[in-house]
Amino acid sequence: MSEAIEGSKNDTMQKEYNFYIYILTNYSKIILYVGFTNNIIRRMIEHKNDLGCKFTRKYKLKYLVYFEQCEDVCRMMEREKEIKGWRREKKNNLIKSVNPNLNDISDKLFRDNEITEQITEETVEELREKYKSQ
Repeated sequence: MSEAIEGSKNDTMQKEYNFYIYILTNYSKIILYVGFTNNIIRRMIEHKNDLGCKFTRKYKLKYLVYFEQCEDVCRMMEREKEIKGWRREKKNNLIKSVNPNLNDISDKLFRDNEITEQITEETVEELREKYKSQ
């Protein structure tokens, strides 16, 4: 996988750790899913190519509408738990505070990280092989 998808290393060759909570929805914006990952790009590629969890595949949750990033894994796990406990209206207000139209922001995420269609296709093939062997 490309460095952009695997994660980057700083000058001292220490791995930088980033953790994310994210919210997905479906085309009709009816269902929300709150998830946690250490690699938002890889995770979005998985969701968009039906390699995500059973629930997101079943309800076609492929549209990234919100995410937060932090280096503290415990803090992000607590944040995920907190948001999952919220009512729908509060989740919608959080999303709309940064994405008023609930647009899919994954394309911007990919562009900002220079993830091309070719990189995405290669990653999908690698992930499919990985999941076959599990």
